[in-house]
Parts: sequence; structure tokens; C-alpha cells
Amino acid sequence: MNKATVHGLPPAINDAERLALHLGVSMHAVDVHRFPDGELRVTVGPVSNTTIVYASLDQPNDKLLALLFAVEAFRREGARRLVLVAPYLCYMRQDASFHKGEAISQKVVGRLLADRFDRVITVDAHLHRTGTIEEVFPQIESDDLSAMPAIADALRAANVSSDTIVVGPDEESGPWVGDLANRLRLKHAIGRKTRRDDRSVEVIFTDSGLITGRPALFVDDIVSSGGTLISCTKALISAGVTAVDAIVTHALFAPQMTQTFLDAGVRSIRSTTSVPHPTNAIALDGVLADALRKEVDL
Repeated sequence: MNKATVHGLPPAINDAERLALHLGVSMHAVDVHRFPDGELRVTVGPVSNTTIVYASLDQPNDKLLALLFAVEAFRREGARRLVLVAPYLCYMRQDASFHKGEAISQKVVGRLLADRFDRVITVDAHLHRTGTIEEVFPQIESDDLSAMPAIADALRAANVSSDTIVVGPDEESGPWVGDLANRLRLKHAIGRKTRRDDRSVEVIFTDSGLITGRPALFVDDIVSSGGTLISCTKALISAGVTAVDAIVTHALFAPQMTQTFLDAGVRSIRSTTSVPHPTNAIALDGVLADALRKEVDL
């Protein structure tokens, strides 16, 4: 039996294959068949002592069920150590009950995964009041990696302008905006965001003197409805930036929305490979492979 293998859950098979190449191990696709009534049949390939499961958990409901079925097969086939690589980890935003009877999805999904995996690796987890990923998975190993090293490398290769200002929409974006700006030796600014509902937000920048006359690089962990990106772009253009380019870790928006962003004034939008998407331009293979070296060397 091989020491380690990578198994990819669709539709992220290509990303799983690249990761396996980085690690120098074999990759097997998890086959997910859907019956006419909607039920799933899951079949896994040859397992190893350490079985690394790659599954980006956007559009998560069917994927979570397929993942549970796959785990049953992996364990029964002899896998001793299961490592989940979920570059996008679902259901992390609901970390509290705000209304009577409301479920706390983070606790449910955290417990579900912790009961089945020995380690969980994710990237820029969408945590709000939860301080660290260890609080989500207190009983197993867990890693919340940063996409900023990979993003910084990609921007250096693209020769980002030295007068670019890195911007984030709110205080929550501050840590990764500051990290990226420091890596690129650029100035940065943080907006003030007011959210009215799931799709309506307002972003303002109070220090227009720092922004005017510069190209802006918008950085955020997630773009889903697109309201924050559009509002931020409008605020930046009003403040006098010369261009707005967007970098996002997790592209959860419908691909056809790209044109909506361009129409709103965004010059370009690029995402990491955490979620398979047409805007993918920044591979996370190296960041993930570095975190997995010890698994391959066990």
C-alpha cells in the first residue's frame, strides 16, 4: 500500500491532480453517480495509509453527503489517516444563533468533519466571531492557511505598479489586506462597510487623499452576491482612483456576474483556485503542498 494518495471530489479533479503532482503521489478521482431520484452512489479508488481527500466545498450540500459516503469507503478499504483538504470550507459564517430556533451551522459541520477526519486543511476560512480554526475543530489537527503568499507571488510576476494601493472593504479584511500590502511594499486602506441585507451594502473610504490618482487593488476573502465589490468599486472611483482590479480568495459568484462587475467599473477580477471558477488565475498548489509535506513523508 502506498504511503499517501490524493483523492479528488468532483468538480475539483484538476486541482486535486495538480496537488498530487506537487506532492509526487498518485491521484484518484472519486466517482459520484446520481440516480434519477437524486440519490448518490460514491466509489473511491485505491487507498493508502494516509489518504488525502481534496474537496472544495462550495455549493456544499451534495458534496458533504458524497464526502461522508467516500469516508465510509476509505476507512473500510484500510485508510488509517484521513486528511481533508477543503480550500473553501462551507458553513463557517453561521457561528452563533441570532434568532430563536436558528441552527448554528458551524458547530454542526465542524463536528461532522471532525468525527471522520484526522486533519482538516482550509484556506482563509470565513470566520467571524470564531477566533481560529482550532475552535471549530478542537479535537483534531486543523490548519487555516493564508492565500496571501500565493497572491503576492502572482502579483509580483505580473509586475504590479508600485503606486498601487491595496484596499479592503471593512475591518474584517484588514489582516489579509495588510499582509498583502506588506509583502508587496505597497500602501493600503480599509473602507467602512454598512450591510443592509445579504445583497445590499455601502462602503465608504474616509482618507481620499491616500487613494486619489492611484490604481486600486481590491482584496477580499469571498465574493458571492457581489454587492460589496460593486459598492467598493463605486466608492473608489468616486474617490478618484485610476483603475480598480479585484483579487478574491474564494469566487462564489455566478460566472455570468463577471460582466456585471466590469460594467460597474472593475477592470479585472482574479481568484485563487480554492473554488473552480472561470476567474481562477492564482494557484494554491504550492501553499497546500507545503502544508501536506509531513503527510507524504510519514
